[in-house]
Amino acid sequence: MIEVRELTKSYGPTVAVNKVSFEAHAGEVLGFLGPNGAGKTTTMRILTCYLSADAGSATVAGYNIFEDSVEIRKRIGYLPESAPLYTDMGVIEYLNFMTQVRHIPKSERKERIRAVIDTCGLEDVIQKDIGELSKGYRQRLGLAQSLIHDPPILILDEPTSGLDPNQIIEIRNLIRDIGQEKLVLFSTHILSEVSATCTRILIINNGEIVANGTPEELASQAEGEEIVHIAIRGSQEAIEASLNELEFVSQWAHVETTDGIVVYQVNAPQGSDAAEALFHVVVQNGWSLTELRQESVDLEDVFLNLTDKQ
Repeated sequence: MIEVRELTKSYGPTVAVNKVSFEAHAGEVLGFLGPNGAGKTTTMRILTCYLSADAGSATVAGYNIFEDSVEIRKRIGYLPESAPLYTDMGVIEYLNFMTQVRHIPKSERKERIRAVIDTCGLEDVIQKDIGELSKGYRQRLGLAQSLIHDPPILILDEPTSGLDPNQIIEIRNLIRDIGQEKLVLFSTHILSEVSATCTRILIINNGEIVANGTPEELASQAEGEEIVHIAIRGSQEAIEASLNELEFVSQWAHVETTDGIVVYQVNAPQGSDAAEALFHVVVQNGWSLTELRQESVDLEDVFLNLTDKQ
């Protein structure tokens, strides 16, 4: 649905997007993650044909951003960080206006308005003016305008910015539901957003893509050690002698001994599959395993490793 190759954009001497390349497919919720000023918004504005690129190429829904901008705009829904709302209009009046902007046939307008009201949960505010709406409902209405023409691609720039925790959860759920049928590309610098919503993550820093994968894949690629917590019922002396002989164990520490169960923290190099190897050691020695838990690397660790400007 989106294919980007070597996309580049500069503002004077500042390179905002530097040879960015990625692909995105239907049915994905793709999170565009990065610190403020990393190049997220610029990339999205290029893909929506709001800005032109200096170099590189991109196709959106099969159309070239340099040659077919009108066709692209027909096939995307775009919600910029500041929703394009007219506060003196009523909710229904605004949605009807958007059906006209999108050249939806008159015979289909009521159906499309009803569909986005249901999808975005606007039923309680349809009689209000936009100026009366809370920030959460304004974001819902902004999302509704991006969906009014039923586009296959949805591009959202910081869709939960400024919302309270309950509103954030509501918008997250909406994005997840919409992503089951459409390609959703949304930017954020909030780590919890991508963990809770995305099927795949792009991390951008200083205008360059520095990571691309699922949350699990990015965690597995993080630098550092595997840390395994293991509790064994057996001879402490024999267990520790075995730990000393294991080549994949970089270090271990005795945590506690309770009712004959000895607990250890074991450190091993990343990718050594230490948990599985320790399980086999316990079985081979005839000990009883009461706990085996690998400490996971969270997305915050990955993000900090990849975007630390030092």
